[in-house]
Order: sequence, then C-alpha cells, then structure tokens
Amino acid sequence: MELSIILVFAILGISILLFITELFPVDKIAFFIIVALVLLQLTTPEEAISGFANPATITVLALMILAVGLEENGVIQLLSDGIKKLKILPLILLTPAFMILSASISAFISTTAVVIIFIKITTRLSEKYGFSSSRLLMPISFAGILGGSCTLMGTSTNLIVNAMAQKYNIEAFSFFEFSGYGILFFIIGLIVMTVASRYLPQKTQSSLSSDYKIDSYVFTVKVTEDSPLIGKRFGDIDFINREDSKVLKLIRNHQVINAPGKYIKLTANDKLVVMSDLDNFQSFMKKNGFILNEKRQRALLKNDKNDEEKGETYIETLILPGSNLIGKTLKSLRRMSFEGAFPIAIKKRRNLRNTKERLLRKNIDDINLKPGDRVLLEMQEHKISDLYNIENIAILNEHDFKPNISKAKRITALFILLAVISLAASSVVSILTASLIGVSAMLLTNIIQLESVYQKVNWQIIFLLAGMIPLGIAMTNSGADIWLSKHLLSLMSNQTPTIVLGLLFGITILLSGVISNNATAIIMTPIAIAVAGGLSLDIKPFLLAVMFGSNFSFFTPVGYQTNTLIYGTGIYKFKHFFIIGGILSLILWIMGTLLLANAL
Repeated sequence: MELSIILVFAILGISILLFITELFPVDKIAFFIIVALVLLQLTTPEEAISGFANPATITVLALMILAVGLEENGVIQLLSDGIKKLKILPLILLTPAFMILSASISAFISTTAVVIIFIKITTRLSEKYGFSSSRLLMPISFAGILGGSCTLMGTSTNLIVNAMAQKYNIEAFSFFEFSGYGILFFIIGLIVMTVASRYLPQKTQSSLSSDYKIDSYVFTVKVTEDSPLIGKRFGDIDFINREDSKVLKLIRNHQVINAPGKYIKLTANDKLVVMSDLDNFQSFMKKNGFILNEKRQRALLKNDKNDEEKGETYIETLILPGSNLIGKTLKSLRRMSFEGAFPIAIKKRRNLRNTKERLLRKNIDDINLKPGDRVLLEMQEHKISDLYNIENIAILNEHDFKPNISKAKRITALFILLAVISLAASSVVSILTASLIGVSAMLLTNIIQLESVYQKVNWQIIFLLAGMIPLGIAMTNSGADIWLSKHLLSLMSNQTPTIVLGLLFGITILLSGVISNNATAIIMTPIAIAVAGGLSLDIKPFLLAVMFGSNFSFFTPVGYQTNTLIYGTGIYKFKHFFIIGGILSLILWIMGTLLLANAL
C-alpha cells in the first residue's frame, strides 16, 4: 500500500473518531481536514478549498437561504397553524397523519426546519391534551428523513451524491428519478413506526417539574451572609442529600473542590455548582437565602413596583441548529441583550463526552452551548413574546404568539418556493440554477435581508461539506478508492451482484449511524462508483444505495440532525433509537437491496 493511501485512510479514520466523540464541532473538524490534505500534499491548495465552490455546497446554501425566507415571512408558521388542526384526531391516527405531513413537506423543504415545527407543536399539544409527545417525535423525525429521500432537493445528501457522480461523467439524476423507491421506503417506515410508536416511552412532558435525574439543570449559586445554612455540614443539609439533587462543585476563595465531602461546612460567599430539578431548586433557594447571580439580584432590586407585580417566571428553551447562540456560554449570554430574559441554567444534551464527571471539571458558566442543549431563562411573564425575536430556539412552554407578518410577503415567499420546485422538477434549469433564481427573487422583493441570512444559515453544514468534499478528491488522487474497491471485489469475487450491492448498502447505513449523512455520502460515493465499474454493472443503483443508505441513520441519535434534536428533548434514550431505529434500518436495508438489485 502506498504512503498516500495510508495517509488518506489515517485522515479518514481520525475524522470518523472525532465525529463520533464530538471532541470538536463538525465545522472545526472539516477545517482541520482541509489543512491536513494540503500539508500532506494529498490535494493541491486549490483542490482543498474546492468544496466551497462545489455545486452541492452552493445548492445547499441557496436552499437554506430560501428556508430562512419562508420562516421569516410566515410560511413556516402557516404550515404550523394548519398542522395544529390535526389535534382532533385520535392518537392512533395522529402518528401516521403527522408522518405523512412531515414526509410530504420534507421532500421540498429542509427536513430540520420541518422537524423543528413539529417539536414545537407536539410539545404544546402534549402539555394541553395530556398525551406523550414521545409517541410522535421519533416517527416524525424518521418520516422527515424518508420524505427528504424522495426528491433530488429533499436532502443535501442527494445533492452531494449527484454532484460527485457528475464529476465522474455519470449522467445526473432527474428531480423525481428515484421518487418511486423513496415512496416505497416511506410506506415501510410508516407501517413500522405506527406499530412501534406503541412501544415508545410513555413519559408526558407536562411541566418543567419532571424528574430529569442526571440530565437535571445545573445552577451556580452563591451563599448569602444571612443564610441559615452557614456553619452546617454538607451531610446535614437535606437538599444536598436528595437523590434528585447534587452539589457538583464548591468554589471557596477561588479554590475549587469537586464533589465536596459531607463533613465540609458551608460558609458565607461560598459558590456552589448544583444539579437539581427546577421545583426542588426553587424551594431550596427561597428557604435558604441563596442567590443565583449578584448582578441579576441588583437588577431586580432596581425594578419598579409595577414590573415586580407582573411576576418572574421560568422559561425552558431548546437550542436548534443554526442558532447564533451556539458556541456561547451562560456567562456570555448574560452580557448580551437577551430580550429581557436572564439565563440561569443549562441542561446539556447527553453524548459520549458529556457526563456528570466532565461537568465537575468545568465551570458551568463556561460550558459552550450546542444544538440540542436546553437553557432555562428567568424573565417577566409579559415579556415572553419577545423571545420569538430570537431565531432558532424552540420555546418548550405553551405560549401562543404570532408575529405581525405582511400577507403579501407571505404569498410572495410561497410563490417563489413553488417556482423553484417547478423549475427544478421540470428540468428547465438545474436545481442549483433554480435555487439561485429563488434567492435572487427573495432579495429583489425584500423577502429576506442578507443580515438575516448571515445569522440564520447553519454554517456548520456548509463548512462540513466544504471540508469533506476535498477528502473525496484525495481518495481519488491517491487511488484509495480504487485500492479499497479492488480489495472489496476480491473478497466478494464469487458473490452475486445483489450481495455486493447489499454489502455496500449495509456499510453505508452503518457508517451513517456514527458520522453525519453528508460525510458518509462523500466517503462512500467514490467507492460505489469504483465497485460498480469493476463489476461492469450499472452505476446508478450503487449510487442510490449510497444515497439512501446515508440517509437511513435511524439506529443512533447522532447520524442525522433531526434525530439529534428529538434526542435533545430528553424523552428518549439511546436504546430507543438502537432497537426501534435498528429494526427500521434492517428492514429498509433488506427491501432496498432487493429493489435496487432489480435495476442492475
């Protein structure tokens, strides 16, 4: 094996490890890949940055901008209002109805944006009508993924595979070329998830007083000089010794004591990092004279009586992909103008690196926010509607607020979307051209402003695509794709084309469960082309196996953004994805292999 091939596989392996462990954000990992490829001379500098100008990257960016325009001008809200009317259906019919809607919309609009709508709606409906939102969110997420697989513009994965194939002089896919397969896969998913929804957790998110256990909120509090607990040992304080509460850290005179022992006595001005559910924490604060933040305390004392009479309340918010709050800390949020809200606590989305022990080693105020994290805000009730000015957060409490949006702009935005779909579907122009026309139309009609685009586009995905695409080029330059395909062919030399296709499909599904669907598509597409070429078989079924396999990451919560979002709501465990999503992935893998093999 040549050194260049070894280096490519080393970069690929390290990248996969970093994606799995989430040691760095995906955009940072992508940038490291670009630099590594140039330094190791696996690509030219021009090839290393070619991902930023790749048609797939620009198309995804343009479609994101269109989604921003739809959201800002009330088209997304219009969909949301229409979906809410389905609450009259019984739960057994609500699941397939929501799945059909999610899949239908996701075929033309960002799946992530669609699932965000449903997270907000199902959370509100479950609180109001007392059913478990867990029965709906996982089926909705899976349906969105399956729906996005039905059209060429339904998901960025499809666009990436199509763009990479064209670089190998392979005929491009048409808009609806594989929709038949996608619809069959969705019908399978609809049946499986309607049945499986009965076995999803029955937990109802009725209030913020739910028992979050290890996923409880983490607060930083200060002991006031008049606290009745001063001089008491930690072991004698009831709140600290409850199963659902824990002191993670004691900060005294700038010295940090992790997991303080029961014989340590509390003194004035001690700071405690406390993990607790909200109700216990509120009661503890009132009884024992603790304060959350001195600056906040002084600010509240300055409020006039009229404001005080309106009362303070706690609001739970979910950080969504694309939020400009991603990467910020509680400390930095408190210095920002936050629509009158004061961030007091954070609940981290659980992953391999996010454990109780890790929280012990880091000041809670310095922990960076990521998609799927939740932030607890304290604010006056009459200012809650102001939170809707903050983009890409979901308010997990029931507050009906509708921004004032021009009806003419809403109609124009919807018309532009339909025009883009029509142009792309009719093959009058490419999807890239159609989406750029749509963005230009929105800018010309003032439907969107570039300032909003800069803030709301999920640049992580753009950098991920720009960084991973050159890795595909490096595989071709070094011959790694040919080397790998030759060894795969030698191992499967006596196997039928159906078995070879099935193995490629299965490997792609497995890989997509641990790294992003986009990264999986970039890695597997050159291999699929080389394997099909080596067997002298039609390449398109192999490309479809990569396309669908990259999207079918149902068995973990990390392979697809929408799964990460619903996992962040705290109502699912990893086992729910592994068992239910695994069953769905297995069925789709078998059916997909048989269907695509008929096209060979």
